[in-house]
Amino acid sequence: MEPNLLKQLLLKNHQDSIYQTQSQFQCPSLCMSMADSRERIRGPSRDGREFLTSPRQVLRRLMLLSEGRQYREAAGVVGRLGPSVLHSVIAELPIDLLLEHLPHSAYLLESFYTRLTTLNTTPKPDVPSETVAWQLVRLFANPHESGLRQRCSKLLHALAQYEPSLRQTLRERRRSFDNAVQGLGVHGLTTDASGQLISLHVALKTELQRHVDTYKMAIHKLEELSMVTVNQDPAHSSHQRLLAINYGDIQQRLIDNKTLLTMLDKPALKQLYTLVENLSTRVENDKDVLSCVGQVKRLDAQAHIEKRPAAGLLMNFSRGCEVVLHMMGPESLPPSPVAVNKSASTAATAGGGSNSSCSDGYHSDDSASEDGSEMVSHYRNLYIENRADALEALDSLPQLKHAHSLKGKILFSMIVLSFRLCHGMRERKVLEVRRVLNCALDSSSETTLALDRSVRNHLHETTDCFPLGEIERSVFNQVLSTLHEYPCLESCPPLTHFVSACVRLAWRMINQKAPYYLDTDFNLGFLRPEKHERHPQSDRRSDLIKAFLWPALMQNNQCAFKAVVAT
Repeated sequence: MEPNLLKQLLLKNHQDSIYQTQSQFQCPSLCMSMADSRERIRGPSRDGREFLTSPRQVLRRLMLLSEGRQYREAAGVVGRLGPSVLHSVIAELPIDLLLEHLPHSAYLLESFYTRLTTLNTTPKPDVPSETVAWQLVRLFANPHESGLRQRCSKLLHALAQYEPSLRQTLRERRRSFDNAVQGLGVHGLTTDASGQLISLHVALKTELQRHVDTYKMAIHKLEELSMVTVNQDPAHSSHQRLLAINYGDIQQRLIDNKTLLTMLDKPALKQLYTLVENLSTRVENDKDVLSCVGQVKRLDAQAHIEKRPAAGLLMNFSRGCEVVLHMMGPESLPPSPVAVNKSASTAATAGGGSNSSCSDGYHSDDSASEDGSEMVSHYRNLYIENRADALEALDSLPQLKHAHSLKGKILFSMIVLSFRLCHGMRERKVLEVRRVLNCALDSSSETTLALDRSVRNHLHETTDCFPLGEIERSVFNQVLSTLHEYPCLESCPPLTHFVSACVRLAWRMINQKAPYYLDTDFNLGFLRPEKHERHPQSDRRSDLIKAFLWPALMQNNQCAFKAVVAT
């Protein structure tokens, strides 16, 4: 029985093979379609030479893999492309579709930029690198997906290597966002001639009415004098007649002119220029805010700008720019002449050369490092010493005896306001020089930029003697207007001294060659050891931030002094 059964099985297999061969000859198109379908799923062949010669086939292959979200397989295809095929594929590739699928498509986009950087072809193909960067900024401005940083880190590194100028573009846009947010804070109350806090519009109305009344009196006085001077013979004003007038005429002329001067040269009348300048600053700040919000709207059509606070929207995108800049990694710069001089000086010293002179670059680096450490030391002392003295003075006020958290918030807001208003003052001074010299405010010519650098250099050289009374009063008045139910703050001299110390140090720091600035990310999230330091009296078992006690000090995107937080 067993040999017969074996013979039947062999016969059946032979018939099945004959049937399959006939089917292939009868339906070749069906077999090819099935093979093509299998090939789509199977992916590229192991020899690595499939579809690498025809841009059309490569593009079709990439689109099929992208539709199936097989971005790693698609990246493998891109990694084997030659220069000519890669240029043709990039010219036809719908980048918008890949941007819509970020961060999932980050692997494929990163392979494109890495391949372009590796090949280093000239001229560079027209790749919308800035569009990709702003799409990433939009994602990091409102991070909703987990693992977003891990998915996009390699893409941002490759993007920065291929298009280094994107860093400067992101910095400028982030700076404009931060300036716009700071400009929103200048629309508070202002002081009138008596020092009281009132609305700017009310102050303007009162000041204009005072001018009108004074000018009416002056016109009336001039009309009284016109009876003598209106029809005066021009010969009476000749040089010889003026030398011949007697004592009584000189005395009467002095009385008339002194009366007019007393009417017109009143200290109260000189506030109109300050109020008009304040009004002009507010108009320019609002223009900047609307311009930045318009940029955000163009970047993110779903931002719903009409229903969201402008400050929160701009701060989110500023934070997105900061995250993207941080993830791009350190900027690779060519060796500067200063570094070369320093190396040469060090080498000469090591070689025992008796005629080696000290390098200017070496001394400038050393002094800059010393100045930087001195600035950070002053900022630390401001927190440790000046803040402690001010906090002790606030503890002695009966109205604030039980408001423990409020006292820390008052001092925290004072240092933040000091940096914000000092930064605004510096930018206003640069714009004022432009206005005086009739330079366009939006000009980017080399002459205008050189003028800006000269103004900033002058401010850097005169930080110790620059008048800052206006900023000190503005900081103090803004705090008092917010806490109007605590009038005891106005009569607290240590608090005034603390404001003065904050403003003076902030002005010195923002006018350095490499300006210092505060980290404005005050979101109560989790403690980050690279930029947050726990207060000694905080709960060490928790990493959740409850309050910020002192802001972090930044320079060149590096933390120079960590923020002090309570957990």
